[in-house]
Amino acid sequence: MTRKTFAFMALVLGAACHKEPPPPPYLVVPAARRDIIVSAQAAGTIQPDTTVEVKSKASGEILEIRVSLGDLVKRGSLMVKVDPRQPKNDVDQAQAQLDVAKAKLANATAQKRRADELFASRSITETEHDSAMLDFANAKSDVVSAQVTLENAKIQLEDTEVRSPITGTVIESDVSRGQVISSPTKDVGGGTVLLKMADLNLVQVRTLVDETDIGKISPGLPASITVDAYPNRPFQGSVLKIEPQATIQQNVTMFGVIVRIENREGLLRPGMNTEVEIHVGRRDSVLAVPNAALRTQKDVSSAADVLGLSLEDVQMQLAAQQPHADTARREQLGTDSQARGRKGKVDSTQRSQSAGGTSGGGTMTTPDGRTIQLPKGVTEEQVRAIFAKFRQGQTPTPEERAILQQIRSQGGFMGGNRQRTRSDYGPGASYIVFVLRGGKPSPVAIRTGLTDLDYSEVVSGLSEGDSVLVLPSASLVKAQQDFQNRIGRMTGGGLPGLRQQSGSQGTSRGQ
Repeated sequence: MTRKTFAFMALVLGAACHKEPPPPPYLVVPAARRDIIVSAQAAGTIQPDTTVEVKSKASGEILEIRVSLGDLVKRGSLMVKVDPRQPKNDVDQAQAQLDVAKAKLANATAQKRRADELFASRSITETEHDSAMLDFANAKSDVVSAQVTLENAKIQLEDTEVRSPITGTVIESDVSRGQVISSPTKDVGGGTVLLKMADLNLVQVRTLVDETDIGKISPGLPASITVDAYPNRPFQGSVLKIEPQATIQQNVTMFGVIVRIENREGLLRPGMNTEVEIHVGRRDSVLAVPNAALRTQKDVSSAADVLGLSLEDVQMQLAAQQPHADTARREQLGTDSQARGRKGKVDSTQRSQSAGGTSGGGTMTTPDGRTIQLPKGVTEEQVRAIFAKFRQGQTPTPEERAILQQIRSQGGFMGGNRQRTRSDYGPGASYIVFVLRGGKPSPVAIRTGLTDLDYSEVVSGLSEGDSVLVLPSASLVKAQQDFQNRIGRMTGGGLPGLRQQSGSQGTSRGQ
């Protein structure tokens, strides 16, 4: 073995014999004040809020177009004139037919009067009288029919003058002077579109939001819209609606969101590309901790393994904090909630005394709704005194630990009657963090508020000056420990061939 190889092996053996303590498996992050802003961002295009296709009910040649692209037109203003000759001829013909019908009605009226006089004097038969009455009714019907025909002809003549149906801006012109158009009332193809108008006082943006963010959005949320034409001037709008049907683009599921914007100045134009930021929530200068430090009840076991803590001790410390957490919640809810909390505490004490009295036994109801079966001879005051010791960082006596062991054996601290709800994992949820107190990691139950991708607002449970522990996953720590154990076995038992080579060298040196 060369001298360099021997030196390397000596270093490896020396490192194995003098192991330095591994660094703590966590990152200490102080709870500090910061601004938390939650928003969803997406891109979209400006669209008119209301769009109308203008068509003519009259067919024929366009004689005049009085508006052009971009004009603001008031409702009822003349926009297009269509050749009126055919409708005007129809009006004249209908008028003539009405005059004839009126003359026939006048003649039939006179014949009816004479027939009535003759029938009264028995000069004509009843059949002749009925015939005169029928002629009068037909003449009267012809007058009504002629009047309707004339009215329809006048309407068709008016339709040759196309007027604006709304107050808006002309955004598209599809015809020109001299073009022959068809009527949508007579053409099965829907007729010719003359113009398109839009009310640009209100515009909207249709944007696609990823399904992971759509749960945060609801109608009425404020939004900021920026366009390239005015990069330093954001426009304000609000979410109008969320489309129910998803859109899949490149294997990504997205939902359409409509944002409505007031456009009284007319600066936003249809087709402009936009960047939309929907403001879900904002908290300024609030106490916050990293999301990576938050743990749920399911994560407490793995976190305790990483820190080398007893799960039972962690559960006891969390249970000891419940009275204080409940008091903090009552203070936030106000005077009425405080009154209800005091009443609940009195009721709980009465139930405890009725169950076990001062002699112990019975049950104990925690402020979060869990019922703990107390062993015989153990009172609620004793258990709360033990909790107080944990809170103050003191070590319980062996007798007190024996009491807690009895409670654990009966299912205490590990279960509870309270059912977990969806709100436990969203804004305003309850979590557990580990903090350094007295140089030792301790679990603390906290309540969070608004949360973004990195940090969560702390509503109760922590104060400025506390430091939370950001822990790795239990599987990662276990993998690292297994690797270190393998290296230790290799160096402790000798690397393959190390002893054999060293022995042979010693023999040769002795020879």
